[in-house]
Amino acid sequence: MEQQDQSMKEGRLTLVLALATLIAAFGSSFQYGYNVAAVNSPALLMQQFYNETYYGRTGEFMEDFPLTLLWSVTVSMFPFGGFIGSLLVGPLVNKFGRKGALLFNNIFSIVPAILMGCSKVAKSFELIIISRLLVGICAGLSSNVVPMYLGELAPKNLRGALGVVPQLFITVGILVAQIFGLRNLLANADGWPVLLGLTGVPAALQLLLLPFFPESPRYLLIQKKDEAAAKKALQTLRGWDSVDWEVAEIRQEDEAEKAAGFISVLKLFRMRSLRWQLLSIIVLMAGQQLSGVNAIYYYADQIYLSAGVQEAHVQYVTAGTGAVNVVMTICAVFVVELLGRRLLLLLGFSICLTACCVLTAALALQDTVSWMPYISIVCVISYVIGHALGPSPIPALLITEIFLQSSRPSAFMVGGSVHWLSNFAVGLIFPFIQEGLGPYSFIVFAVICLLTTIYIFLIVPETKAKTFIEINQIFTKMNKVSEVHPEKEELKELPPVTSEQ
Repeated sequence: MEQQDQSMKEGRLTLVLALATLIAAFGSSFQYGYNVAAVNSPALLMQQFYNETYYGRTGEFMEDFPLTLLWSVTVSMFPFGGFIGSLLVGPLVNKFGRKGALLFNNIFSIVPAILMGCSKVAKSFELIIISRLLVGICAGLSSNVVPMYLGELAPKNLRGALGVVPQLFITVGILVAQIFGLRNLLANADGWPVLLGLTGVPAALQLLLLPFFPESPRYLLIQKKDEAAAKKALQTLRGWDSVDWEVAEIRQEDEAEKAAGFISVLKLFRMRSLRWQLLSIIVLMAGQQLSGVNAIYYYADQIYLSAGVQEAHVQYVTAGTGAVNVVMTICAVFVVELLGRRLLLLLGFSICLTACCVLTAALALQDTVSWMPYISIVCVISYVIGHALGPSPIPALLITEIFLQSSRPSAFMVGGSVHWLSNFAVGLIFPFIQEGLGPYSFIVFAVICLLTTIYIFLIVPETKAKTFIEINQIFTKMNKVSEVHPEKEELKELPPVTSEQ
């Protein structure tokens, strides 16, 4: 009876856990999404500011190539900063903890928000470029630390739902930036510095509120060796005093990992016991970014125009697409524990694959068949729906689930680096692919979606409603670690785990 009561209790989303999730995701993940989209609407106005600033200094305007290059640097500084942020994840979460790393990260949001807000008054486009690098570092850290923090706060039966919340707030950030970026709001000559500077508001709120919430109990017990603090954090999060079962489960994870100690990125690549976990994260993160999600958004305006949407109204249709993204990510929050991670990944990548194939045909035939542009619009919306269901939210959640405490920070560093380098590569290479292949560009993305789908079907196991130890036991069998010096591997002589369901 006591076990049954505990099982029922485990499913409860307490107020403290809900607020910690919202504050962490709004203060960090929201900014990532906001800064992805904030420079899109005022792009021409900002380039005009660059040119006028240059004219004020030299007495002549910039030629097209230097201006385009300067703007490309401005845009690409964000994913480059994201890559740097990913490399900082391990050192910061181990030194300051998960919550501490998020609080420290706000420096990389508040400072650039002030700089971007003052850039026009200061007549300095250099401030914008430096700020884009800094907000990129902020996004690189938050895109890894928030899923890690929430995954370690949540009980196992809520881990999937809470793990999708950061992606939900990324999509909300994109939508808010698209709405504020409407020409009659802030995408105008006076408003664009305010549009860029607003990114500091969520950071300031997080800096004020997050200190009142608990640190990750796993970090406190396994890395800080402070059982009393870990127990108190769990009691605060769960809303009751009886947390011995969870403390025992964390201690079991700690015992299982003592043979490995801290696992650096280099050690992560050398460990056979983590081979399939690492390969899975690299494939999923690369597939997420190289499947064409950024290219679809890049192409969307042209698709809408070709379908007869007036140029003045394209901004509203784009915001509508952002709203679809938010709604489908909300759906993912509710269905991830029902359908599981594996099914959502397979479903999402399959939808994206189909959308890319049909879109290729529709773009090739849009000048010869009158109704083809409308098929293109359906493909764009279908792709957004598919990506929002699985490829966007699930990979970061899986990093938390398939790695144990000692290897998790390094795994997030690897996954984050692949994510941001792939993002950077698509931004850099897609214009050339588009120029060379035209409407057939999406065949490349369709192939990547197909290969990723095949890998998931063959390799990636379901992790729904399993403890971290149970998940790692699945991978232990896949990696066949018993054949390779088990005494040196991460999972040494794991005791059997009985799930309290």
